Amino acid sequence: MRKIYALVMLVAAVLTVSAAPLPEYVKWSARIDSVAPDRGTIEVTATMADGWHIYGFEKPAADAGMYPTQLTVETSPGVKLADDWTPSRPAAEHIDALLQLRLTWWDGTVTFSRGFTVAGAQGARIAVTAAYMVCNDQSCTAPASTTMDLNFGAPAAAPAGKQAAEDEAPAPRAASAAPENAWWAPVETTGATAEMPASALALLAFGFLGGLVALLTPCVWPMIPMTVSFFLKRGRSRRRSIADALTYGGSIIVIYLILGIAITLIFGAGKLNEIATSAVFNVVFFVLLLVFAVSFFGAFDIKLPSRWSNAVDGKAESTTGVLSIFLMAFTLVLVSFSCTGPIIGTLLVEAASQGDVAGPALGMGGFALGLALPFGLFAFFPSMLKEMPRSGGWLNSVKVVLGFVELILSLKFLSVADLAYGWHILDREVFLAQWIVLFVLLGMYLLGKLRFSHDSPSQHTSVGGFFLAVCSLAFAVYLLPGLWGAPLKGISAFAPPLHTQDFNLYGGEFREYDNYDEGMQYAADHHLPVLLDFSGYACVNCRKMEGAVFDTPEVRSIVENNFVLIKLMVDDKAELASPYTVEENGRKVRIATVGDKWSYLQRHKFGSATQPFYVMLDNEGKPLGPTRSYDENVEAFTEWLETGIENYKK
Repeated sequence: MRKIYALVMLVAAVLTVSAAPLPEYVKWSARIDSVAPDRGTIEVTATMADGWHIYGFEKPAADAGMYPTQLTVETSPGVKLADDWTPSRPAAEHIDALLQLRLTWWDGTVTFSRGFTVAGAQGARIAVTAAYMVCNDQSCTAPASTTMDLNFGAPAAAPAGKQAAEDEAPAPRAASAAPENAWWAPVETTGATAEMPASALALLAFGFLGGLVALLTPCVWPMIPMTVSFFLKRGRSRRRSIADALTYGGSIIVIYLILGIAITLIFGAGKLNEIATSAVFNVVFFVLLLVFAVSFFGAFDIKLPSRWSNAVDGKAESTTGVLSIFLMAFTLVLVSFSCTGPIIGTLLVEAASQGDVAGPALGMGGFALGLALPFGLFAFFPSMLKEMPRSGGWLNSVKVVLGFVELILSLKFLSVADLAYGWHILDREVFLAQWIVLFVLLGMYLLGKLRFSHDSPSQHTSVGGFFLAVCSLAFAVYLLPGLWGAPLKGISAFAPPLHTQDFNLYGGEFREYDNYDEGMQYAADHHLPVLLDFSGYACVNCRKMEGAVFDTPEVRSIVENNFVLIKLMVDDKAELASPYTVEENGRKVRIATVGDKWSYLQRHKFGSATQPFYVMLDNEGKPLGPTRSYDENVEAFTEWLETGIENYKK
């Protein structure tokens, strides 16, 4: 029950952030009360909006997906902090009957105080970071943090490092049984990422678009007049018909959302990413998409047993009320499986590759919304049915186009397995050559120059087909320079990385290390800072960052001339010569592959498990600034790098 509740809270938080800029439900401020020339008190005040609260310092709340409030301090040298923060009032205690947990939180306004002294009565600079989650009775925002800079007395040097923190760290760090040097020692980091989770928003949009595409398939399109007529004949009033249509659309969303949540609960966030990068999974999914594509081309039909849909449909006709509408929605799901299956499968794999707990739920929710929305609109405006084109040859053309799309996407999954295991059967030029051929064939089909057995005779090319053919053929031309090493930023998220290509006239590959210890040793020997890049073969956002940020002249120049770049693939399946075991979060974890080793390094040293993840380090393995994640803002990334260079020089 706690896991379900935590998942619902996380989904609500992500949906809230994705829909609009995050409202300011809590305002933070800080000041210093000078007691004497060498003593003072830090006062941090949180003011919550009505109905909202932040949790207490106690950690048990995190077990239910609710994060405790934490206040950390960085100071200039010579500052000594008092032991603990003192709140202006104790956190109120609440008993959650559903979770059977004792929770503490503050609402309204609360001030936290902490004394300090300065050696020699000199000035000091102090930075306070508040990490928190703000909630009300129905939902929570995503965990966030804010940093407040303060000055005491005369000007002082910048904060040298963290002097004190709450007893409970945001992410517990593990002790390793494997031999490690000082570079592996855990460090405290702060993040610098975009406020809006772009990956979640993209997943919602991808799911919604998939739902709209599914509407045009031969399995779903004929269901529209049948289901709308079912709604209209049930009620004697337009109001009743509209209510039934909304119930029907809501039932579709619930069915697909339950499927996404079930997948999340069964596999979990960490397991999802592991599955998405395994060779067996990616090869199996490649074969499935290949089979679906051949089916869409007309070789054979894939259908669930007809008795399943007939039984559910018959039950819907004989039942009344909300249950009958829900059964009709379930009938749609069963009947449309052969057409929606490939779309849903691709969507779930994309969600799984991000390793996000809420990914499948978000993707399926977006898909269901895109599929259900048109049914509700047709119920509101039944006359629209008269203007709809009837089922016919055009639906088969849609099916064939989807077959091409599935065939094109299938190569991406085969590429993931090929990269993770180093097979080298689908290097970049081979991948691009196949995409070019497929997009040319798709353009020929749209122009009517290529026909399949189930296609209706056509004497002319439609205007829509002509423009789609132009787009497909133009895209094939765009891909051509990639065979000689052009970066092709538009498909950097899908194509294999440039280093897999044998023939490259453009150059432009970063000089990088793929081993942490070797890269750190080279940086120490040559007195250079390190740019650490935690990436993955199946990480779409990693490829986007490489194409949109790292391949720009300004970022490339800074990295090549000032840093030692270490890129560590957390899903590298190459086996270690000597596997070992570590203790992490109270359990034994076996480190058997290169990817296991780098994934553990990221969790152990930096307390993070997301990719891409960027850290700048000095020659002792300590951060030179906040960390960064997925954010295609080139100017912000450049400023971040320059700040790290300046901190290294200091």
